[in-house]
Amino acid sequence: MDNTSAKDSAYLNMELLRFTTAGSVDDGKSTLIGRLLYDSKAIFQDQMEEVERASVKKGEDYVNLALLTDGLRAEREQGITIDVAYRYFHTPKRKFIIADTPGHIQYTRNMVTGASSANAAVILIDARHGVIEQTIRHAYIASLLCIPHVIVCVNKMDLVDFSEEVFTGIQKRFHEFSANLDLKDVRFLPISALLGDNVVKRSQNMPWYDGPTLMFLLENIHIGNDQNQVDARLPIQYVIRPQLAEFPDFRGYAGRMASGTFRVGDKVKVLPSGFTSNIESIVFHEKKLETASVPQSVTVTLTDDIDVSRGCMLVPAENGVSVEQDVDLMVCWLSDSPLNPSAKYTVKHTSNDVRCMLKEVKYKVDINSLEKVYDDKSIGLNDIACIKIRTTKPLFYDSYRQNRVTGSLIIIDEATNVTVGAGMIL
Repeated sequence: MDNTSAKDSAYLNMELLRFTTAGSVDDGKSTLIGRLLYDSKAIFQDQMEEVERASVKKGEDYVNLALLTDGLRAEREQGITIDVAYRYFHTPKRKFIIADTPGHIQYTRNMVTGASSANAAVILIDARHGVIEQTIRHAYIASLLCIPHVIVCVNKMDLVDFSEEVFTGIQKRFHEFSANLDLKDVRFLPISALLGDNVVKRSQNMPWYDGPTLMFLLENIHIGNDQNQVDARLPIQYVIRPQLAEFPDFRGYAGRMASGTFRVGDKVKVLPSGFTSNIESIVFHEKKLETASVPQSVTVTLTDDIDVSRGCMLVPAENGVSVEQDVDLMVCWLSDSPLNPSAKYTVKHTSNDVRCMLKEVKYKVDINSLEKVYDDKSIGLNDIACIKIRTTKPLFYDSYRQNRVTGSLIIIDEATNVTVGAGMIL
């Protein structure tokens, strides 16, 4: 293997960390990401030249790194983030996908979209303003989406004279309101995205802080256990029957492992039929494997000829999932059109598509105060609520907290084919 192919192989096998940034308007999210990209040398020369030209055009006497992520013209003109901006970069240790999400209240749905598959959430707080309503909102969404790691960056420390007292006060306030949230791993960093303090390089202005930099955390935070490695689940996406001379009787079931591990010889149950069989072989391209683990895409053959089609799921015979038509879930409403109790909706859950109807709106969540609202049953854009739906066919699911893949679904309006809701099954 030559050096080029060896490097390509090493890059492909490098661990991937997905993280989202969240914060109020002007807390410095885009500047922070620009600083990460710039200081880790992940910017092409022509990109840097374009940012320099844009900075001069705006009349700024410094290179505005925030323009690296503010891709829409409207964003650059207003100096804010409107859409979810995705950026990709890598260091010698890891590959990264960043979802830079908006700070405005009316773009809450964009944060849910950007954070749905994240390993970590970077929540920015302006050191001058401390914990505000948007901080509570973003922490709640991180908790709701079960993001495993939360990094709270207290930004603009240069504007409060790098005060340790300000930093510890914000840290204490965050702990107070987040005590009722399900945040498992929370880290705090004092930074200045504009000057680069504690982003990639250690700050000389805050000798009282002896913790890691943001880049060190992102490169070293352990994400191996973020996915469910215990409960094996394989939603079937496609049945492969080549009917070729060399494979006259081949019948394989293709899909992506949602969680856990299957091995050749394992006894499995096919849902919804409930019939059992054993795994005869596991194939990836033309290579036979002994095991298949999350998140591999594989083709499985069974020892018995059982009716299996798209939308079915293979689970261990002794470790089943919930099989129900009445499902409780937390939903974030993504559409300008409010939830209509009499409208026709489709649910897409793993590889399964079923129609559904709304049975009940249990409560809405005021995510500025974290209180449950029982007397308002209307659900509109950016609302988060607990609802019960009934599907025309059973869903095979785990709770979202147990399994983020089999516990999540989207709701589609049949009339417009627009995705109107993102759901986390309780």
